[in-house]
Amino acid sequence: MKKYGWQKDLEIYWPDGLRSALGALTGKVAESLEEIRVRMGRPLMVYGGGRDYFISDGGDVSFLAAGAHVVSREEGARLMDALCGHSLYAVEDEMKQGFFTLPGGYRVGLAGKAVSEGGRVRNLTQISGFNIRIPRALEGCADGLMAYLALGSRPLSTLVIAPPQAGKTTLIRDVARQFSDGFGAFPGVKVSIVDERSEIASCAMGMPQNKVGLRSDVLDACPKSEGMMMALRSLSPRVLVCDEIGSSADCDAVREALYAGVAVVVTVHGDGLETVKIRPSLGRLIGEKGFDRYVVLSKSLGPGTVEEILDREGGRLLTRPFRGRGAA
Repeated sequence: MKKYGWQKDLEIYWPDGLRSALGALTGKVAESLEEIRVRMGRPLMVYGGGRDYFISDGGDVSFLAAGAHVVSREEGARLMDALCGHSLYAVEDEMKQGFFTLPGGYRVGLAGKAVSEGGRVRNLTQISGFNIRIPRALEGCADGLMAYLALGSRPLSTLVIAPPQAGKTTLIRDVARQFSDGFGAFPGVKVSIVDERSEIASCAMGMPQNKVGLRSDVLDACPKSEGMMMALRSLSPRVLVCDEIGSSADCDAVREALYAGVAVVVTVHGDGLETVKIRPSLGRLIGEKGFDRYVVLSKSLGPGTVEEILDREGGRLLTRPFRGRGAA
């Protein structure tokens, strides 16, 4: 039976029951898998292709919970022990953010009881659920976009606007890689990636697990606003990449980068430019016309659909939507 990459990478972590169920998973569900949801005392579930599925002991797929493998508390405890390399201390700092990253770029999101101190989460205990996200680094998915994001050898500041799960993180990962390595007549330039949630580069032990380019530096698990300022002070980027901005501090840091002559590629949740403009901090930043391009993603042709490309004045540069090469 064919084994998919995620099955080979993750089988060392599964307790016996999960290994039997997930190891036997085949077909389109296994091929398009995005998330594995393990919740103690509840049925085993996976997510992919826009919907979720229940998984039986033998790897059978169903839309109904009846007959699904029910995750025991013992299985959950053994899974946690294996995922953290038999040392909770090794992932303690990452757990404060609610997740940690495995070799290969697999991100493990955690549900449990938060322990707070001074208004901030100090740790997560009594872990009751896991969301294991399958990395989907699609090299070349930004191929059709890159010609719009540069003028000669000058990278253009770009705001990517997308609803959840429309492929924005996958897209900007490939944008960062192509700016870093070069494309067409564009020479590679220094790129700094501020990766607060470890989703762009998926670092494990400080090393990027995804291909982000030869000239890219990553500030992993670093708060966005602080990381952007750190990069400006010490890494001399030509391009600064960051996912999901929104706070006033984030927007202030983007503004500082733009004033410093650094091209910024950032993303924000939204359905279009007009819906993003109404947010106070982002609206002011957009009103200052610091961005050269606005890229709007949708799922009209599937995740990763480039619905619109707008210039600084809001003029349309795209005649019809397209979907990036290799987009899932």
